[in-house]
Amino acid sequence: MTSLTLLDWLALGVFVACWAGYSALVDHHPALRRRSVIAAMDEHRRRWMRTMVTRDNRIMDTQIIGNLMGSTSFLANTAIFILGGLVAMLSSPELGARVFGALPFAMVPDQALWEMKIALLLLIFVRAFFELTWALRQFNYCSIVMGGISHDARDPGRLPHAAIAAEVANRAGKHFNSGLRAYYFGLAALAWILHPVALILASLLVLRELYRREFRSVVREALISEHKPARGGTTS
Repeated sequence: MTSLTLLDWLALGVFVACWAGYSALVDHHPALRRRSVIAAMDEHRRRWMRTMVTRDNRIMDTQIIGNLMGSTSFLANTAIFILGGLVAMLSSPELGARVFGALPFAMVPDQALWEMKIALLLLIFVRAFFELTWALRQFNYCSIVMGGISHDARDPGRLPHAAIAAEVANRAGKHFNSGLRAYYFGLAALAWILHPVALILASLLVLRELYRREFRSVVREALISEHKPARGGTTS
């Protein structure tokens, strides 16, 4: 059985630090979280629910929830297919050695190392599946809470129930984002099959892209701005 090299351990350390460190800072550091696109969307979902209670016809609101559930379900189903493919790869180390051994700069793994790399991918996409299915259930709960909100403008419970629906939708959005983040880092972990240095570079690239999209994107500027248009010059 071949043990991990020092470079493999270094690459794994960088990978874990990028994922765990970024998630801990963005999800649990209040000052940093307030500046993110995630926090901006939380406020827009609260505004959505406050507006929803003023509408007699809520077909549009149910369609929005249906769209959110559809995209979440798609990613959860995709995670199942990925897990099936990874299990197949786990049982064919010789095939993997032939395929990846033909690539330039790729390190051909032995069976034990191959199984460790595929096991890491399995863990990542199992996490993605659980996060996404939990988000799907919470969107379902949100739709039920929305259905229970009265159309009677004299009902004092309408706004409190709208706040509950917004909180459930925000929690669903949080877990959807966590599942999507697992997808990003799953793609980074795939680079470990090629070479430990590829894992380091892919982890740093994913970290950069997540930061840019959540803190430096045009979309974030548009979401946090009430009166001014989003600035040009960047993408996403």
